[in-house]
Amino acid sequence: MQIGIDLGATKIEYVLLDNNNIEIKRDRVHTPKDYENTIKTIIQIVKKLENSSGKFNIGICHPGAVDKTTGLIKNAHNSQWLNKKNLIKDLKIKLNNNILTENDANCFCLSEAFDGSASHYETVFGIILGSGCGGGLVIDKKIISGANGLGGEWSLNQMPLKNTPNLKSDKTLNFSNRVEGFLSGKSIEKRFNERFKEKISAKEIFKRYRGNDANTTLFINEYKEILSRCLVIIITTLDPDAIVFGGGISNEIDFLDEIKKKTSIFVNEPNLKTVFLKPKHGDASGVRGAAILSRQNSI
Repeated sequence: MQIGIDLGATKIEYVLLDNNNIEIKRDRVHTPKDYENTIKTIIQIVKKLENSSGKFNIGICHPGAVDKTTGLIKNAHNSQWLNKKNLIKDLKIKLNNNILTENDANCFCLSEAFDGSASHYETVFGIILGSGCGGGLVIDKKIISGANGLGGEWSLNQMPLKNTPNLKSDKTLNFSNRVEGFLSGKSIEKRFNERFKEKISAKEIFKRYRGNDANTTLFINEYKEILSRCLVIIITTLDPDAIVFGGGISNEIDFLDEIKKKTSIFVNEPNLKTVFLKPKHGDASGVRGAAILSRQNSI
């Protein structure tokens, strides 16, 4: 059996999987907003699971990436307290387990490629559209993290648009001009407020869209256009067999067929063979992927 831990900005979810991917236990706790207490919480979770079942490999998924030279976490934008920390080293002070860490979107993608909705495909790209935005790449059921740990980090790309509403024209590589600055839940809320002077949640925006509200219909139709154009980056670079869409914003999207049609036009491929999928394991994919990661890399 393996322990999987999903270290999110607001919650820590954990799972104990058996070797047939059956969940023995899954639960979640609130994420402390500081590093020291985050470490303590992870240790408590592991001890709790081990007291009931034994000692296991541990896989942890988290925002950002690990610098392969220093072992320090970087680019954890929504969990700043993790940056410049060596999570494995600090956990090893109290835990004698085999511990592996990986980007959360990579683990999401691994879960869906391993035994989820994309299990029949060789090259799988996983997209997280939530409060933030991320991506992961899995080939032949193995995570491809790359030389810099940035494999799949599609959301860091600058927007491929010149006339997008509110797109800044400066030459700096800032957050507002990135893919994440247009597609994430936080950016949706920010840009809607800037445009219509109304501060509402992304969930409410999509609800109004489904109710045929004029402003939100216009706004979400533009979002469809932007999302489709951004997918061109993935398809023309990696040409994956499947793209799996996860995260809270993806849960609101009920127009994947429309997105695929638009994307096929932008890549000039009328018979686009890349399949667009929703995740089989839903919000649990990240934590399941972390557990599977620990199994694949057990020593």
